[in-house]
Amino acid sequence: MKNHTRTYSRIFRHPKKYTYHRLCRLLFSSLLLLILPSIAAALEGQQEDVDASIQISPRVEQAGPDTPKNIPSKGGATIQSKAVTQAPLQLLGETINPGVKKRLSWTLGHTFEGIPVSAPILVVNGRHPGPTLCLTAAVHGDEINGIAMVHRTFSALKSSQLNGAVIGVPIVNMHGYRRSSRYLPDRRDLNRYFPGSPEGSSAARIAHSFFQQVITHCDALVDLHTGSFHRTNLPQVRADLNHPATLELAYSFGGVAVVHSEGITGTLRRAAMDRGIPSITLEAGEPKRLQLQKVHQGLKGIRNLMRKLAMVDEGEARSIPEAVFHQTQWIRTHQAGILLSEVSLGDPIKAGQQLGIITNPITNQQTPIISPYDGQLLGMALNQVTIPGYAAYHIGIKADKPGFIEESPEHVAAKTEMLDYSDGEE
Repeated sequence: MKNHTRTYSRIFRHPKKYTYHRLCRLLFSSLLLLILPSIAAALEGQQEDVDASIQISPRVEQAGPDTPKNIPSKGGATIQSKAVTQAPLQLLGETINPGVKKRLSWTLGHTFEGIPVSAPILVVNGRHPGPTLCLTAAVHGDEINGIAMVHRTFSALKSSQLNGAVIGVPIVNMHGYRRSSRYLPDRRDLNRYFPGSPEGSSAARIAHSFFQQVITHCDALVDLHTGSFHRTNLPQVRADLNHPATLELAYSFGGVAVVHSEGITGTLRRAAMDRGIPSITLEAGEPKRLQLQKVHQGLKGIRNLMRKLAMVDEGEARSIPEAVFHQTQWIRTHQAGILLSEVSLGDPIKAGQQLGIITNPITNQQTPIISPYDGQLLGMALNQVTIPGYAAYHIGIKADKPGFIEESPEHVAAKTEMLDYSDGEE
């Protein structure tokens, strides 16, 4: 009773103030009634946009002539049409949806104790449609520069900014990698058995499993290698330049030498080409060592190639190779002894130029090694003990015109003499 009396006494004491407060409250309530429906409608529209953006199409819808395409904005980003989405990627029995980065496992064989041996398969499936690029390394287990290239490429990839998919295999030959060896445990070279056979030797079975389960999913392939047997290679792309799609892929790497090579039967690159997959090989550096300068050159080329394939939106791709070589020749030693080179990778070479010397460790007699060719030094043996016939220097002979090759009888004969691929050739 006492409280009610106090409340009414205040109203009678200040009637104007009480009326003002009541009017303000009425006005505020009216405004809320007007605004709330608009807010609710806006929120509902935003939710519809979010729901539409997270839906994933089961396949890539084909764009018609009137379908909007990716339009670059001033900031370099792209405006993606909602009607076109990347398809889920089926690999090794798993589904990788658009916008997902995942590590899978491929079983390549067993140890002598019957324990399964597996290798990691890295996959990034972008949100937007595009080709599937495959990166393979350590087909020879002692070539480790490519391992770092694959891992660093994937570390920089963002699925939200990727058009298409990238499949990376840092170590194909896990058997050889564990033993720091080029070969499989049975001394076979895995890169002479592709596409393999399910009923063949251990090497043929591993090659068949990898080719069927991984490589057949690729639209383009980059196989990463180094020199072999105490040799080192200038960063160079090897490709069959008679195929237009492969030529474009090789030139897209940009900034390195390009060497025409059909590839010997049994190599991963040749088997992929025979299957209709444009493929190139990058050779960079030497085995058993991690050379960061070579790794950075490889990373730069891979990124440039992805720009050319429109897989990433990072400006215009560079498509100018450092040089193009349609023929190469190995220069071999004719004496046993200790090799000491006088030239470096990438040096221009003149016919008659002394490349190095062989010193007899008993008599100290020195024998010079002379180049019979003009060209550029693409690969070379490290300073070491050699025997007669050892491949010491790989000379690239420059082409007059980059592009398609018309095979002359001399060119065919030269290639026939060059088929000793054990000398640092993939």
